[in-house]
Amino acid sequence: MDVATLVEALVLGLVEGLTEFIPVSSTGHILLLGHFLGFQSTGRAFEVLIQLGAILAILTVYFRRFWLIARALPTSPGARRFVYGILLAFLPAAVLGVLLHGVIKTVLFESPALICTTLLLGGIVLLVVDRLPLKPRRRSAYELSPRLAFGIGICQTVALVPGVSRSGATIVGALLLGVEKRAAAEFSFFLAMPTMVGAFAYDLYKNHAALSLDDGLLIAVGFVAAFVAAILVVRRLLDFVAVRGYAPFGWWRIGVALAGFAGLIYMGELDPIGALGLRNGAAPAEEAGRLVTTTTIRVSDPVGELPIGKPAEEPAPVVEPAPAEVPAADPATLPGTEADAAGDLPPSPAPSVGEEPAPPPATMPAAGAPATAEAPPEAAPAPPAAGGETPAAPESNFFDDRFSVVPPTPPQ
Repeated sequence: MDVATLVEALVLGLVEGLTEFIPVSSTGHILLLGHFLGFQSTGRAFEVLIQLGAILAILTVYFRRFWLIARALPTSPGARRFVYGILLAFLPAAVLGVLLHGVIKTVLFESPALICTTLLLGGIVLLVVDRLPLKPRRRSAYELSPRLAFGIGICQTVALVPGVSRSGATIVGALLLGVEKRAAAEFSFFLAMPTMVGAFAYDLYKNHAALSLDDGLLIAVGFVAAFVAAILVVRRLLDFVAVRGYAPFGWWRIGVALAGFAGLIYMGELDPIGALGLRNGAAPAEEAGRLVTTTTIRVSDPVGELPIGKPAEEPAPVVEPAPAEVPAADPATLPGTEADAAGDLPPSPAPSVGEEPAPPPATMPAAGAPATAEAPPEAAPAPPAAGGETPAAPESNFFDDRFSVVPPTPPQ
């Protein structure tokens, strides 16, 4: 493993710790930054497992308060209601996280454009909600009813989409349900513990066989960095939110989203003109540093596919159809037939010795042979005229002479 990869793991761990508990989506930040750095982890386990470092920071900062709640569970109804509400809020995200684990890791985690979009939309939502004249009815994270806690848990399920932000979804949901800003952030801290521990355990179970020693070293570096950075954020975040609200985080999300879009366009991974459908289909598009043109070929009545890489077979010879037979002439209609039949015509003189017999007339069939018609004399080419000029042939039909499979009918 090279030093550059360890430095990338350290940077990603710091980003995770700094953004885990503020409503800007820590997962979206480390996925987007890792994409531009070219950081690849086995099964995307690094991005999930280092979140446990941030959870340990919550346990460190709130250890005394957790200890008091654990001691009061047997005797305090308020402590039991608080723990029961945290577990109820955890269930919706746990169930959907298990059912959609494959889609989340293989599809949503691999969509930088989607992450930028959710960061942008989430920032706009924070700006709008921060300006709403909300009247809080709950000013302590320990006073939330189980029903209210379950409603906040349903809002947390939206954060299964990277870029939405788990803390952002729970804080916005709590604000809309009547929880004060500081109490909403504190309840988000407590809800993060079972959620992140469950995600850590399930993801480790799914990927432990594929992880190597190098993967373990990267996770350890990111884990420690996330732990240290998260302690600094948790100690200051509640006071910052009580004074400044959530608008600064909304502007931060919008800035990161715009920077992410610009990076994707610069790297040739996003075509905003084509995505909006504004590019002409015939115009060339530049993709990943290459000029790509598109040519459309229209084929009507395809006759089949030609084998690629094989010599084309010679086409079979076209057999022209035999000329159509002209119906034999009826002997009864030929001139002189009746006289022959009656014996009125004198017999033909016998040929002299050495003289060839004259051919029979064209209109008389040979004895004993079926009557056949020969080509009419008009079909023979006319002799040249007296001036030596060849008379013009009669104009034939253009379509029949060139394209018809039936021989043209000779002119009469």
